[in-house]
Amino acid sequence: MTTISNTTRQAHPIKRALGLVVVVVALLAACSNESPQGQRGGAGRTPMAIPVLSSSVERQDLSRSISVSNPVEALRTIELAARTDGVVTQVAVEEGDVVTQGQILAQIDVREQRAELARAKARLEEREANFARFEQLKAKDYVDEASFQTARAELDVARSDVELWQTRVDFGQVASTVTGTVVDRMIEPGEAVARHGALFSIADLSSLVVRLGISELDVGQLQEGQVVDVSIDAIRTQAPIQGQIRRIFPAADVNSRLITVEIEIPNEEGLPIRPGYLARVNLLVESYEDVLAIPAISVAEVNGEAYVMVIDDDMTLQRREVELGISRGAWREVVSGLEVGDRVVPSNPSEMRAGDLVRIVEWATRSETAGQST
Repeated sequence: MTTISNTTRQAHPIKRALGLVVVVVALLAACSNESPQGQRGGAGRTPMAIPVLSSSVERQDLSRSISVSNPVEALRTIELAARTDGVVTQVAVEEGDVVTQGQILAQIDVREQRAELARAKARLEEREANFARFEQLKAKDYVDEASFQTARAELDVARSDVELWQTRVDFGQVASTVTGTVVDRMIEPGEAVARHGALFSIADLSSLVVRLGISELDVGQLQEGQVVDVSIDAIRTQAPIQGQIRRIFPAADVNSRLITVEIEIPNEEGLPIRPGYLARVNLLVESYEDVLAIPAISVAEVNGEAYVMVIDDDMTLQRREVELGISRGAWREVVSGLEVGDRVVPSNPSEMRAGDLVRIVEWATRSETAGQST
């Protein structure tokens, strides 16, 4: 009896353990018959939402500008040349002096010409007296017509010689032909100069310009009178100056194939702009303001048709065909197919399927989409 009693007490815990195992197996079987949420596919299963970025369609300025630099120049600059050869005896002005039209700037030694002028004047007096005598004789019919005409011709030649040598004497005075500022002086007293040799450079500093070489691909939308921003390196503390396109040259340069565009800069008081300063001009060469734009990476093409993936209100993807315009860096213009406020997925649409359920994890910003496109 004692042996039977011990066996019964040992078997009781084993039965309890077996019972627990059966319960656990039954619970697992019951759980396996339930459909876990979050599984895609299969009858009666709820699809799992795909996390995506979202970019809102909005109007942007996709205009294109270029920046071109060149030195500032005076609108009109002349080189004053010598009209006779000789030695410079006097120079009356220096660089920076303002001169007026007709002002004497320098003197060239013309003593030889003065001597020739005195001789010509003396000959003229002789011819005048001779002609006066012939006139008296002609009135009394003491000389023939041919002799009288010869005396008249000799008088005319004498007068021409005086005028000639007077002009050459006047050439000894170098006078300014314009009103402006002396920007370069190429002579010093005592130097010998040749006829037509450059003596002074005089500029009209009241009108300053920048002449730029622009590609034929960019000059098409530029117009005379168009306002442009001009920055001068030498006066960086100033805000950009409002310049204006004064003229566009009619033909391209033969060597560079660039077309010259002349920008007029106002030389107002308080703006110490000088010729030679480097100017940087910002030119609007393509105007695309207030256009619909989306990230370029959100567009895919199949058989020449462009499309994007749009997120509907029920958070499912819809394939939307679009008509595209210009491309500007990371952005594409949308001509038709989208409206302001539509949400597109800023990633490759070919990797997605229409009807997929999505959830927006973050709104893509301009910088983010620009980074993805590069």
